[in-house]
Amino acid sequence: MILRHTSTRRGQADRNLEAPGHVTGQSLYVDDYPEVAGTLYALAVPSPVAHGHITALEVRDAAQVDGVVRVFTAEDIPGQNQIGGIVADEPLLATGEVHYRGQPVALIIAVSPEQAHAARTSVQLRIDEKEVITDPREAFARGMLLHRSRRFQMGDVKTAFASCAVVVEGQVEIAGQEHVYIEPQGAYAIPTESGGLRIYSSTQGPTHGQRTIARVLGIPMHQIEIDVGRIGGGFGGKEDQATMWAAMVALAAHHLQRPVKYILDRSDDMIMTGKRHPYSCDYKMGLDQNGKVLAYQATFFQNGGAAADLSPAVLERTLFHATNSYFIPNVEVTAHCCKTHVPPNTAFRGFGGPQGMFVIEAAMHHAARSLSCHPSDLQRKNLLRQGDVFPYGQKIIDDLAIRCWDDAVSRYQLETHQEEIAVFNAAHELTKKGLAVMPVCFGISFTNTQMNQARALVHVYSDGSVGVSTGAVEMGQGVNTKMIQVAAQAFGISTDLVRLETTNTTRVANTSPSAASSTADLNGKALQEACGQITERLNKLRAELEEPLTWHELISLAIARRVNLSAKGHYATPVIHFDKEKEKGHPFAYHVNGTAILVARIDCVRGTYDFERVQIVHDSGSSMNRAVDLGQIEGGLVQGMGWTTLEELRYGEDGRLLSSTLATYKIPGIYSIPEHIDVHFLESDGAEHAILRSKAVGEPPLMYGIGAYFALYNAILAFNPQARVPYSSPMTPEKVLMALYQGR
Repeated sequence: MILRHTSTRRGQADRNLEAPGHVTGQSLYVDDYPEVAGTLYALAVPSPVAHGHITALEVRDAAQVDGVVRVFTAEDIPGQNQIGGIVADEPLLATGEVHYRGQPVALIIAVSPEQAHAARTSVQLRIDEKEVITDPREAFARGMLLHRSRRFQMGDVKTAFASCAVVVEGQVEIAGQEHVYIEPQGAYAIPTESGGLRIYSSTQGPTHGQRTIARVLGIPMHQIEIDVGRIGGGFGGKEDQATMWAAMVALAAHHLQRPVKYILDRSDDMIMTGKRHPYSCDYKMGLDQNGKVLAYQATFFQNGGAAADLSPAVLERTLFHATNSYFIPNVEVTAHCCKTHVPPNTAFRGFGGPQGMFVIEAAMHHAARSLSCHPSDLQRKNLLRQGDVFPYGQKIIDDLAIRCWDDAVSRYQLETHQEEIAVFNAAHELTKKGLAVMPVCFGISFTNTQMNQARALVHVYSDGSVGVSTGAVEMGQGVNTKMIQVAAQAFGISTDLVRLETTNTTRVANTSPSAASSTADLNGKALQEACGQITERLNKLRAELEEPLTWHELISLAIARRVNLSAKGHYATPVIHFDKEKEKGHPFAYHVNGTAILVARIDCVRGTYDFERVQIVHDSGSSMNRAVDLGQIEGGLVQGMGWTTLEELRYGEDGRLLSSTLATYKIPGIYSIPEHIDVHFLESDGAEHAILRSKAVGEPPLMYGIGAYFALYNAILAFNPQARVPYSSPMTPEKVLMALYQGR
């Protein structure tokens, strides 16, 4: 494997400041914190069936098991038995009915994790089973919806289709994806004075956890302190779903007035938590004789699972990204949020955008086959240009989609690639190559406008060192490094003088989750505001002096003059708005663009494959840290490739997760990574609303991985031009092998 990146611009830093702690094992996670004497351990009792009515729940025998302190049920919840965020439809502990396998019905508290596990088998649970629905289309037909359906429209689709020279339509099946964060879900609650709780939680959403726990316990939010040092990966899986486990330890600690800890094992984590949403979709695309897309229609059946969780918001972003990087004058896209009997599906890197993009890329691929051309010919003709409008009303203000595409085509010699692949395929009967080009246009902001706000607290101490608190959660994406850079640059000091505190709801309240690729922008802008307040005070002091002072001399003088060296900054993203009744507005602060060229190679005897190269031109604006951004691009790419090629998430008809271990669920390993990954940072001015004009980089690169699916598809067609491969992800080796010999 060879990794490269190139750029004509110099970044301000070229390292992740947390890397030494990670590689030496000194970085602390929830399970690493020293335990308080008397700590107890929690374990949830899961439902063994996917849908049914609870007729009996008897916990007395479990409570008598050696080491068990107490077994909690829904009757022990002093406040509301409700953890739903967008929709109040998810109990902390089931009562009456269960709606998915793994749904918690009771909570065992014991002196050791082993004793808690021993007691779990003694819980007597009887359930009258009911019909299980796992297919979103079937759920929709039965009226099983978690939220209202949504539709974005522009132009007149019906009239446009009537005038098209070519019309293609079909169906797409998009698989889900397991988060496989390195650190599993977990939380540790410690009682404090006056009936409060301090909770160390592996969460992306500290305030959501604080608010929900307060509701469950029936106490004010100021009694709940959530503290997050860092988390060992989240990818969206800990945005809302970390709250359940934090609420469980909070419930037990509140009642018992003893510390309670719960770290899920990998098996329970996979079985009991939601995934990336699977979708079943229909599409229809109309083009003129020159390949310009005139009309596009798509319907998305989202598998939301048993409760709403974040499904309505994920659904919305699918619609926002349904046309990806293309301008289409006539669009109608509809999405249905379907209730099924699997764990509530949730946020995952890209947050519904990848599903929308996958469908339109499938439609483009289908149209290219009908026109007997390469998909890239159609893609380039339909790219967004300055002045074009998205179906949701926001106008494009630049030509970055085209710039990224043309730079990639020129820099990486697309035509030469295609010619070399044609020569290779002609010379090799049992090995074939395929190429795909994947453009990406991804909007940056929370689509719920009110979530686009952040705060930061800054103290400059008398020795010149600086303490910073923000609402950003470090989960491997390098946001801590970027926050330290922001403060250091604002004060004109070394990063060694800046310390970033843990993310804590007491120091910084009412935070939005670390999600939507907006964490660095929102918290960085708030931090700039706080630093700016202090800098303004220091500048007034400087103006009184005849001679310049060093930073340390200036701070000493400020202390002597009683200058306030603390500040609280607040930032709310301007210009963004969206009317959900009209389905029009300006929901994004800016867009991130990029283009990837991917080359796949298939062994046509075995159906196995690898990727020869992935070459990317990515617009990260004026990147403030190339090393961090490069890591996000490479990591996002490989995670996206895993989703579209290897990671087969499977549920049985009875709602049982069949891919419930890392032996049955295949994630990309070292041999799955492309032989060559080349990344070029496009030279651009960045975006005004990006921190230091350095564009967000967390989610957009994942979508490059969609091209891996179509590169494999094109390699299959090189071997078997008559293959009619369904657009169904992931493209596993088994699917490849069957497709190679379809109809031969």
